Amino acid sequence: MDAGYLGIGNMGLPMANRLLDAGHTLTVYDIREAAMQPLLERQALRASSPKDLADRCEIVFVSLPTLAAFRAVAFGDNGLTLGKAMKLLVNTCTIGVPFVREIEAAMAAQGVTVVDCPISGGPPGARAGTLSVMVSGDPAAVERIRPMISQWGKTLTVAGDKPGAAQVLKLTNNILSAVALAATAEAFVMGAKGGLDPEVMVAAVSAGSGRNSAVESKFPVSVLDRSFNYGAEMHILMKDIDLAIAQGEELGVPMWVCQAARLVFKHAMHQGAAKEDLTAIVKYIERDAGFEIPKTR
Repeated sequence: MDAGYLGIGNMGLPMANRLLDAGHTLTVYDIREAAMQPLLERQALRASSPKDLADRCEIVFVSLPTLAAFRAVAFGDNGLTLGKAMKLLVNTCTIGVPFVREIEAAMAAQGVTVVDCPISGGPPGARAGTLSVMVSGDPAAVERIRPMISQWGKTLTVAGDKPGAAQVLKLTNNILSAVALAATAEAFVMGAKGGLDPEVMVAAVSAGSGRNSAVESKFPVSVLDRSFNYGAEMHILMKDIDLAIAQGEELGVPMWVCQAARLVFKHAMHQGAAKEDLTAIVKYIERDAGFEIPKTR
């Protein structure tokens, strides 16, 4: 199947590669020429702008880190809404329900159907093809792209027939992930300062009731080797936290624990961590604790 892919970053590159691996033909666009190069070397085609991509492809996937970036490629000069061929827009970003509704309304006016398809698992999951794929939208459109989005992971969950449903599901996941990361950072600094070997903590917690994605993935691959390079910048996580809390508050749900986690990351960002990897939150907990978790890998 032919498709367009817009946004070739830490998530977009491995996800686009998976589509090429499955034999699909891709036309790609990113504002950074270097970002597209690995895909062009695999015979992907190059679009000159979002409009050009939407002029050439009936199906367009979008993977972008921020709402501002999405708004620019959708509505800006040479934006997607000006394209003539695009009939199906697949959003893989975490952008929240209100923005999905805005995109859906704008695209509907152009005869374009929006399918919401956020994913979870981070860059390591994207590279391994083990993402959790969440999708919502018109059932026929979802079935049309199922063979493509199934390449990204073994778990594909249909959240409902409205595009925003997958956003609610993704935000539910992401706020739990953020809370787990903040709590795990505090707990591991506490344990290590108390004399525990970090490897012992990983083994015990992974087999116990405290296991979570930070213990099972983020700490082993990005903290215990002190690389802090999981692949997503902290400001992106903060965007997701803000969206999740706003969603909860709109529905009248108390978000006290989520607000506490938000303060942990906001404190680090006020100290200059916005562009650092999300796992770097550990370093800011360490700074306040006057102790550094030793490198074990």
